[in-house]
Amino acid sequence: MNQPFLMRSLMFVPAHNQHLLESSLRRDADVLLLDIEDSVPQCDKQTARDNIKQFAKNIAETKEKVVFARVNDRESGELLRDLYQLTIPGITGFVYPKSTKGEDVYFVGKLLETIEYEKGLPIGTFKVIPLIETTGAVMNIADICNACPNRVVAVAFGCEDYVSDMHGQHDPEGQSIFWARNMIVNGARACGVAPIDTVHIDVHNLEDLERNLILAKKLGFEGMLVLNPKELPLVHQYFSPSEEEVAWAREMVTLCDEAKAEGKGVALMNGKFVGPPMLKMAQNIIEKQNLIERRRQ
Repeated sequence: MNQPFLMRSLMFVPAHNQHLLESSLRRDADVLLLDIEDSVPQCDKQTARDNIKQFAKNIAETKEKVVFARVNDRESGELLRDLYQLTIPGITGFVYPKSTKGEDVYFVGKLLETIEYEKGLPIGTFKVIPLIETTGAVMNIADICNACPNRVVAVAFGCEDYVSDMHGQHDPEGQSIFWARNMIVNGARACGVAPIDTVHIDVHNLEDLERNLILAKKLGFEGMLVLNPKELPLVHQYFSPSEEEVAWAREMVTLCDEAKAEGKGVALMNGKFVGPPMLKMAQNIIEKQNLIERRRQ
């Protein structure tokens, strides 16, 4: 899995709203996404930046939250202001919207590299999570994931813009976005990047949220974009290994270690041969559980 931090939940917080910023500190989201883009009116963009700067200062002192800022896209005229002002302690990285091709992400990476150099920061300090929001982005998922290997730690799906771009329709079963979700997971995993599932728009329908989470976990998503704190308990439940999964994984690793020590090529578990793919799955489960336990400390 090889990811630097836990990403079961990434919760949006409109950065121009001081009350929501303050309340986000009391929420249990793994990652706070402080938004300067869609949820912030044009007249409040600088207010959002100023709020984030103060917020990040407090976070840098306590080190209690992982924080990404969702910046404006390269056509907005706001991107350079966003990045230059917010490449500061307390900010882990940036969510970049409308990432249609690898070139978009490469452009952001080069801007960050220039800013880091100018500010005397190690190159690669700030990470990037591209948002996959168009049909073109889905088709170019591998190029996007590989555009900045030392920065791109995850890609996140934005289904609303995608369905609009596809001229499709939302449906209760999620058939209109199933192929895109599958493509994003496969492309991200192939590049060693964490795939993050789209938001659940009907935030008060927890039964439907649970149905989506069951599918998202089966597909291989690492976590989910979150709009409302009430979604967090279910999101964490489904993107955390169960006690049974952890016990299975630890037994699997122990059996493989014993087989290796005895000079055996394979191990047996419940009468079945254990191969490298099962061992890798077990190691991923243990790695994620370790991230969860470190976060609780």
